[in-house]
Amino acid sequence: MTERATSPVYRILDRDGLRDLLAELHEVRALLGGEPGDWQVGEVGDGNLNLVFIVEGPGGSVCVKQALPYVRAAGPSWPMPAERAFFERSYYAAVEPYVGRLIPRIYHYDARHHCTVMERLSPHIILRQGLIAGRRYPNLGRDVGEYIARACFFTSDLAWPFERKMEGLALFAANKPLVRITVDLVFADPYFSSPRNRHTSPQLDLLAAELRRDGPLKAAAARFGRKFLSETQALVHGDLHSGSVMVTAEDTRVIDPEFAFYGPIGFDLGAFWGNLLLSWYSQPGHATPDDDRRAYRDWILAEATRFWECFRGRFLALWSEHGKGDVLPAAMFSAPADASTLEAARGAFLDSLLADMLGFGACKMIRRILGFAHVIDFEAIRDPQVRGACEAGALAMARALLTHPEQFRSLREVIDAVPRMARRAEA
Repeated sequence: MTERATSPVYRILDRDGLRDLLAELHEVRALLGGEPGDWQVGEVGDGNLNLVFIVEGPGGSVCVKQALPYVRAAGPSWPMPAERAFFERSYYAAVEPYVGRLIPRIYHYDARHHCTVMERLSPHIILRQGLIAGRRYPNLGRDVGEYIARACFFTSDLAWPFERKMEGLALFAANKPLVRITVDLVFADPYFSSPRNRHTSPQLDLLAAELRRDGPLKAAAARFGRKFLSETQALVHGDLHSGSVMVTAEDTRVIDPEFAFYGPIGFDLGAFWGNLLLSWYSQPGHATPDDDRRAYRDWILAEATRFWECFRGRFLALWSEHGKGDVLPAAMFSAPADASTLEAARGAFLDSLLADMLGFGACKMIRRILGFAHVIDFEAIRDPQVRGACEAGALAMARALLTHPEQFRSLREVIDAVPRMARRAEA
């Protein structure tokens, strides 16, 4: 446990301090090449929490991420333990045997300064930026679906005896400050007049007030908040949105798992799926005379469908081949007549994950429009009238998913409703 404690020598790294730290690491120094004075250091972080540096040397480059002792987006007025970097490192270590190159290579974790030295992903860009630019990534849905299936299945008690999962539970249970952020910013603040909230005003003023008076909506959000806190199905990334994925046309990597904890698998599924929908609703704000983005919107919905289908197929395949845990143990269903019963039970579990994906995804959509941390998909739309109209469509879809889930009998029906909700919001 001492590794997690904030070191008395901790300091926020600057360029010279970072060079000194990396100079002590033989593997990293050899990778960069030359002498420390030859290395070019730039701070490139654009997220809400951390510093991110790119260090380039004559022989290569690395990325260094340092956790600040506060929320970067808010400053020192919002303290946040820097030891969250320990949980990010621990998550990478836990899932790496199963997800392979779907995460960056980790070279070193420095417990003194709560920073991680990792592979620089180049020419990768943040997925959210690519979606705004209208770029297509043919492996996206497949890769992220595969990633969540592998990371979650192999950290659940479907794969291993429960004792193994208990060890992970004990470790990640201490990541309380990051879980608190999610509890507050996703499942509570957007539904009342929290001082941390903001929205496109005055365009969404009436809609925001109406939402905060919607008792069934708030009850549904609270129900998913309870699931978030009480269902420890697997080790989840905890913040797997389109800003936590880096891509090229051929390669996909998942980054930034400092929110990791044991929770519902549907939370990771919903975070990614909900952010794809946010991108879909934002596209009119990024259209040009040469590209109305209609075909691109079709591609987004196709990838949203592919994402779920690839996750479902891979998860079931892993369960069939590697299901050695205490949930639905194979020994209970060894008779030939049991095969259909076991298949049905596994299918029902995946159906519950789909319902969770849709509900958690809806909560994620609402918090990105009415809460504290917004997304550049909408924020980059300069015309507030256009931005507000895009956001209103997304809110309408999210409310329908939370308050009337019974109207959607399949993912296909959800996908078909997405443009319908946009038209309804515009009317």
